[in-house]
Amino acid sequence: MSFEVIRHQLPLFEEDGRGAATDDEHGRDLHYLPDLPEEDPYAAGHRTCAGCGPAIQYRWVLKAAGQDTVVAGPTGCMYVANSTYLCTPYTVPWAHTPIASGGSFTSGMAAGYEAMIRKGRYPGPYPNILVMAGDGSASDIGIGSISGALYRNHDALFICYDNECYANTGIQVSPTTPYAGMTTFTPFGKAIPEGKKLPPKNLAKMMAEGHPHCYVATTTVGYPVDLMNKTRKGLNHVGAAFLHCYTPCQKGWVYQTSMTVELGRRVVEAGLFPVWEYDPEERKYHYFHPPVQRPVTDYLAMQGRFGHMLPEHVATMQVGANRNWEAIGMDVPKVLRDLEDPAHHKRLHDEEYSMPLNRGIGA
Repeated sequence: MSFEVIRHQLPLFEEDGRGAATDDEHGRDLHYLPDLPEEDPYAAGHRTCAGCGPAIQYRWVLKAAGQDTVVAGPTGCMYVANSTYLCTPYTVPWAHTPIASGGSFTSGMAAGYEAMIRKGRYPGPYPNILVMAGDGSASDIGIGSISGALYRNHDALFICYDNECYANTGIQVSPTTPYAGMTTFTPFGKAIPEGKKLPPKNLAKMMAEGHPHCYVATTTVGYPVDLMNKTRKGLNHVGAAFLHCYTPCQKGWVYQTSMTVELGRRVVEAGLFPVWEYDPEERKYHYFHPPVQRPVTDYLAMQGRFGHMLPEHVATMQVGANRNWEAIGMDVPKVLRDLEDPAHHKRLHDEEYSMPLNRGIGA
């Protein structure tokens, strides 16, 4: 006897005010929801750093997914911080996998649940299956494993929490580390004054273009409604889905711990991390157009990892941001075009770029 595999369909949250940068008439930040689920599958008790972006992302993703969820976590910051001394903050099943095998482990888990349901050995419904891998795993060591799972279309949501470095092992460079981002493997000096010479890997576009049958999206911790809705869209999609989430790392980036969510907004407003989703049925990209377009210095100057940048490096970042604006169908204001000229910049740590409230330590 064969049993039908019944899947969840999670309703989306209200998106009014998703792109708003100001409070409403009641003083509530419109990026947040007043009616978040009370359940908290990612509870207190973890050991992440103050201001940890991945911890914020984990909490919102699991709030959106709910209790009928199983999670796989490849080696990385969130494995170490969330499973020390046999203690975990999860109230749902969670399994650790080696850093390279998040995709293969999750493929087996998804196939196993489907087989058990069809054979009547598990009552169902099919659970929400998540793998949350850092950028070192998802964009580097484990990218082949995740790509294989996406290609085979296993019914699971693969999430990259991107803190743009190998933070767990000491802030080493990763494929998503931005141009000029200082890490222990990309120090700046006389020979290489910018520190990191290469641009970051465009991970989400690689996944969308290489696996056009999958739901793929980008998001940041600066837009909680968007993050949670894309989590639910990925889980509702029958088949494989991939979500690339920008998650700041205070330890590696050097900024005030209260600025994590603000950084998640500014990186979008500065044109350095476009937010979009790819619909596999339409074979079409849908881009979010932020209401504010900032110069890249409004983002860079908040972080100590960019404090060494020279005028030509800042101008290079602005050129990249302006190309991103064009790619998502937005006009580039003349003031941002002018900032492509190094003559409009000074060294990033100069007082001219100082933002007292938001300025990163050492910037």
